[in-house]
Amino acid sequence: MSADDAAPRIHRRRVGDILVTVLCDGYLDAPLEIVRNVPPADAEAIVRSHGGRVPLRISVNTFLVQSGGRNALIDTGSGDSMGPTLGQLPRALDAVGVAADAIDTVLLTHMHPDHSNGLSDAAGRRLFPNAEVVLHENEIPHWFNDAAMARAIESQRTRYFAAARQQIAPYRDRVREFRGGDVFPGVTAIPILGHTPGHTAYAIASGGDALLVWGDTVHIPELQVPRPDATMMFDTDPDAAAASRVRVFDRVATDRLAVAGMHLHFPGFARMTKTAGKFLLVAE
Repeated sequence: MSADDAAPRIHRRRVGDILVTVLCDGYLDAPLEIVRNVPPADAEAIVRSHGGRVPLRISVNTFLVQSGGRNALIDTGSGDSMGPTLGQLPRALDAVGVAADAIDTVLLTHMHPDHSNGLSDAAGRRLFPNAEVVLHENEIPHWFNDAAMARAIESQRTRYFAAARQQIAPYRDRVREFRGGDVFPGVTAIPILGHTPGHTAYAIASGGDALLVWGDTVHIPELQVPRPDATMMFDTDPDAAAASRVRVFDRVATDRLAVAGMHLHFPGFARMTKTAGKFLLVAE
């Protein structure tokens, strides 16, 4: 069954006065060859021992944040660029009764294709016609860096650099860049650089409640929680990505902070504990 044959996957969660709804864009299946730092046989054993499957099945989630009478999306999914099991965000938005033109802000965690290819269509039209795009100040300069593009492998030149340029072009007169801080009512940007030069988490807080949308801190929960040093072939700076992952894990475990992830299994909400130096992710 393709994602088109299934009912849209949505799940609501309140953070004080703020309503956060996960809108699943679908899933992708990936080989273990995307993993770095852990030999494939070891990675497979770890994944299977933690209840995962091989090939890896990776959820792709986006989040609707409704706060102060406004609508923001955290990431836009993959559009129609990554096959029939993805691109479900428009159906999910329809299911919650929010029109694309009612989205006034798009908060990007970063500009990889499963996060930002839902911004525009192939004709260069904005899919969120009234939205401002908000992202870290490092992202656009990186994806528009011709030297960095030339150093990338061919598939990444096309899928990452060229796609990022095409997707952001219709919004260039409505882009807001940040280094960190408040970006939307009740939402604070927290840069966690490494996966990309501008990779960002978003902390949502209201009425004493809080939730950290941690972007791509984890791609494969069954592997990267027990082995935070496991990196991905598409990390821009793998060492920085691994270091950021440990810092985020420590923070959310210490603060007992609820988390949401683009690649945590739907519905994508969890909490984390740490015992004897080992992290454990518990689905909420």
